[in-house]
Amino acid sequence: MKMHYWPEGRLLSTPANLAHCASLDALKQAQEAHCVVEGTAMLCTPDHAIIVKLNNFIGIIPREEGAMGISEGTTREIALLSRVGRPVSALITGIQADGTLLLSRKKAQEAALRSLLNTVQPGDILPATVTHLEPFGAFVDLGCGLPSMLGIENISISRIPHPNQRFSCNQEIFVVVTEIDRSLGRLYLSHKELLGSWQENAQIFSPGMTVPGIIRGVKEYGAFVELTPNLSGLAELRPDLQEGQRVSVYLKSILPERMKIKLLVIGILPPSEEPAPLHYFQTQGRIDRWDYAPPGCEKVGAVSIYTP
Repeated sequence: MKMHYWPEGRLLSTPANLAHCASLDALKQAQEAHCVVEGTAMLCTPDHAIIVKLNNFIGIIPREEGAMGISEGTTREIALLSRVGRPVSALITGIQADGTLLLSRKKAQEAALRSLLNTVQPGDILPATVTHLEPFGAFVDLGCGLPSMLGIENISISRIPHPNQRFSCNQEIFVVVTEIDRSLGRLYLSHKELLGSWQENAQIFSPGMTVPGIIRGVKEYGAFVELTPNLSGLAELRPDLQEGQRVSVYLKSILPERMKIKLLVIGILPPSEEPAPLHYFQTQGRIDRWDYAPPGCEKVGAVSIYTP
């Protein structure tokens, strides 16, 4: 599947965008061809119009053209105010006599949504950019600022207390489409399937290794330690262990038939200020079926099946 409408920020420095903004004639051609252009929002006026710099040109996005849902009141004004200093995607709707561009971010979002609804199927993998985080999930940009929500339960196999344990704002990620409601114009997303199965993650490790991890749960029978976002092991309990701690652990054994990793905590590590970098096992194409458990495993693991 070819992506025509990128999350904001991905287009800004591309040769195509630089060519579109190189001259007034090039901008007129971009307008006629309905090409999305991207610039930087310089300021937001008192009436919430966005002033955009595109190379040596200035564009204006009127408030009602700033985002889908602004005119209807379903999108908050912060969606406009928060763009200042950031990349903004838009379609050119007019060019004034003095060369000032009239722009519409709303029309770019509508075009991105139409494209997604017409071309995407469940199981397709899309690029996305994290825009903001809430306790219940991460909001992401699927193209031209088009928002969608990734629920916290779909971020990884390992459970986390808040999405900021996995993502940071403006981070570029990948998502898989789980469901499409064309009547409502919504795409539902997941992320955990792209972080690999139990077996794919377990192959990174070997018994006898000592590696860092994060304690995600403390029970009377042991502490669950996250080794990767989709892989955890059980460590012997110690009185000084708490959820959220970074620890170093010794890998005692890896048991694929029981989907189990036995660990021994070696020491407590200093906390990390940023989420660990994500490792994706798939970043393009589509997924028809994803099985978390290894073949022949006694335990049942998560299964995702996507039907076009």
